[in-house]
Amino acid sequence: MSNVISLSDARLGDRGVITRVGSVGGDEHGAELERRLLELGFVEGARIQLLHQGVFGRDPMALKVDDMRVALRRHEARGLTVELFAEAAE
Repeated sequence: MSNVISLSDARLGDRGVITRVGSVGGDEHGAELERRLLELGFVEGARIQLLHQGVFGRDPMALKVDDMRVALRRHEARGLTVELFAEAAE
């Protein structure tokens, strides 16, 4: 099983490190979303943990990014690639 996933596929309790920040789609909206995610601290090398997810459609998701907590929708998390830590990938 691969331990590199899109952040949108993360499950409750998953922990890892961001390995790639890319836009969702090649349009202007995708580039703006990528810029905003970078400003919020979603940068390569940041440690991340999925703390909570919404009841309907598992949206939004609450994440711990390094030392802060951020809420994000799953479609916004699609452009982030995360390498899960070994204990979370099992």
